[in-house]
Amino acid sequence: MSVSSAQTSAQSSDGRPSQGTTVATLPSANPFERLAALLAGLSPGGEPIVMTIGEPRHAVPDFVGPVLAGNLKDFSRYPNIRGTDAFRESVAAWLDRRYGLQGSLDPARGILPLNGSREGLTFAAIGARDYLKKPGAARPTVLMPNPFYQTYAAAAHVADAETVTLDARAETGFLPDLDAIDPAVLERAVAFFYASPANPQGAAASLADWSKLIGLARKHRFLVVADECYSEIYRSAPPAGVLQAAHAMGEGHANVITINSLSKRSNLAGLRCGFAAGDPDFLDAWSRFRGLAAPQVSMPLQAVAAAAFADEAHVVENRRLYNAKFAVAERLLAPLFGKVVPEGGFFLWLDVARFGGGVEVTRRLWAEAGVKVLPGAYLAMDGAAGNPGADYIRLALVDDEKTVEAGLARLVDVLGG
Repeated sequence: MSVSSAQTSAQSSDGRPSQGTTVATLPSANPFERLAALLAGLSPGGEPIVMTIGEPRHAVPDFVGPVLAGNLKDFSRYPNIRGTDAFRESVAAWLDRRYGLQGSLDPARGILPLNGSREGLTFAAIGARDYLKKPGAARPTVLMPNPFYQTYAAAAHVADAETVTLDARAETGFLPDLDAIDPAVLERAVAFFYASPANPQGAAASLADWSKLIGLARKHRFLVVADECYSEIYRSAPPAGVLQAAHAMGEGHANVITINSLSKRSNLAGLRCGFAAGDPDFLDAWSRFRGLAAPQVSMPLQAVAAAAFADEAHVVENRRLYNAKFAVAERLLAPLFGKVVPEGGFFLWLDVARFGGGVEVTRRLWAEAGVKVLPGAYLAMDGAAGNPGADYIRLALVDDEKTVEAGLARLVDVLGG
């Protein structure tokens, strides 16, 4: 979903606008609907190459079919909202291996299955609002980076909260500047959506970044909702995680949940299975709400997920394929753009300001070369400092290497020629 024009800048306690923050209205149309309208009437200038949607196209792991077939009988049963023991234990073991948690996360209380990350992200804001029960007549706030995954804004809407966005520009390392947030805004916050690696920019939070955010959450009593769906798609060093930071702080996982899925890690976007892990008291309360409102995850799908989180070989191969495509991107694009490869994720976030900005370049690439990309402005919102995505386009490197190379070569021909 794109976001309609901001109503007002978020104000600090003395009435001045807070730096880089905007209070948003309800999203009105998704980025792909806006893209379709932008390109309506334009014929592609070549055989179309679509680089817009972050839908993985690498192979599904070999074990998926046999595991699913071996559990078909469980499609006849209603699943428990808290998931199977096997699912929770597999996720907990993976989190231990990945983040060195040393068994600090109890599989029985610290993990819940989700129908993919989007479902969990949407319900998380309601859960945080009801769990925290912040007093006062003012509407609570939900904070998020700008640009952002558009589901965050929908989550704030269903929780009847004000959406406060924090610009994540090149000068802030493409992550929100936590020091620039007015404490009055944080006092009203119930949830802070924070993605690492970020979508669309691919920037990864450090352990210090996570620790600072957790400290703010505990001081001002809000929930960190860490969107770590791209955690396993990285170039070299695995990104730090929010649970890793909480464990290092030595005070448990209070005020923190991470949300992850198998969509990117295992090329299982259609499985619709993920998890939330972290604060056990919050998850206890949230599971009671979810037992009334949220769809359960079927047990055969949980069985596939348990097998996927127990296997790293397919993840290593998946990462190798992405990194090969990023090597192609660096070779083709560096002469025109300089360094383009992000720390994580599978998107390119290209600054095309000198070529006319994201919207104009999107039209040109389609009309002149048949390459479909997404304007960065459609993933962000306008604020007092402008739209932080306006100068950019986003490209998803999800196709095979040959197709990606062809698309990037056409881009260079159009913009470099």
